[in-house]
Amino acid sequence: MRPSKPASVEELQVIGRFESLGKILHSETYVEHLDKPLAYWALPTDRRLPLAFLSRALRELLDTPFEELAQTPGIGQKKMRAFVKLLARVANTDPAELPAEISDFSFGRKTASAADPYCSDNGFDQSTISELQWEQWRSSVMRHGLGHEKLGRFASSLQNLTKVIWNTPLEAYLNNTLAEIQGMKNHGKRRLHAIFEVFYNVHILVANMGSQEHLVLRIVPRLIDGVEQWVGQWLQKPGVPSNSEIFQNFVSPLLEQIRTDAPQQIVTMAENRLGIRGPITSIRQVARDMGLTRARVYQLLNEINDIMMVRWPLGRHHVYELHEKISTEAVDIPNPPSLIQFYAAAELFYPGNRRGADGPLEKTDEITEDQSDLIEV
Repeated sequence: MRPSKPASVEELQVIGRFESLGKILHSETYVEHLDKPLAYWALPTDRRLPLAFLSRALRELLDTPFEELAQTPGIGQKKMRAFVKLLARVANTDPAELPAEISDFSFGRKTASAADPYCSDNGFDQSTISELQWEQWRSSVMRHGLGHEKLGRFASSLQNLTKVIWNTPLEAYLNNTLAEIQGMKNHGKRRLHAIFEVFYNVHILVANMGSQEHLVLRIVPRLIDGVEQWVGQWLQKPGVPSNSEIFQNFVSPLLEQIRTDAPQQIVTMAENRLGIRGPITSIRQVARDMGLTRARVYQLLNEINDIMMVRWPLGRHHVYELHEKISTEAVDIPNPPSLIQFYAAAELFYPGNRRGADGPLEKTDEITEDQSDLIEV
């Protein structure tokens, strides 16, 4: 046993703080906290963590005299001060808001820095996530019934998300702790960052939302929402939209979504196929200009359809329903708009034929003979 010695003023302050926090946390208000391990409130950025205490339940630690805790091997004065700071963090966590949300989102957020690729512009910082935060984030997803949604649906950019998990539902991670996910096979830092950022973004958006039994929450990518509303409006009214309206409300926002989610090579191909900076370019000409085979061009353009199927799963149905309506009604209009760009866009974003290096891969919606010139092979 260590020889006893007079406590310093600083040590007395720490002891007093421990005892006062113990009284607070032993109250009925905090009963939900007591069976959780101390690690629940620890952050990766915390310094001098009392590692010997992290796996122990809060109740057990509070019921142990301060002097006995201080005699734990590997626990010195600095780690005891860190321990008391953790207790203060526990006391500052409102039990009524566990595990749904907290009003202070300062934990887990940091200003983006060019030196830190894993700190996003939206303030998300993977290095500061705690088990407490993770439970809050996944609780928000469960409470609003968003577990069936795909990770790619909510990602800020699909370029940040490994393609193999674009279509992975959020519920695939809802039953795992933070530590379990971090230990999953093939889940490196980049993949973990993208997954956690999706949960973080959803939580920030819905944390303070109430619920009504007769209403449900639907989250849609901003650009897709505008296009979907525009398509829906034109499906309900007669006539044909002008080329300028088609570009502004259909072509431009969908192309902007591709700019967000695809590398520049694919964006350039999309712009050429839509005639953004000149006439609509054929597949043969795109291949010649970029020094690629036509089969490779088709493979790259197929990525656009893959992106759209993640961002707007029902888009194919809506787009081709409008396609049919416009094609039918344009026949009865004197001097109708050419609609060439609309047809090109429909084929680009939701192609009737998908091709690869070995030929056709998938047959989907048919296109008319007159429109086939737009997708020259």
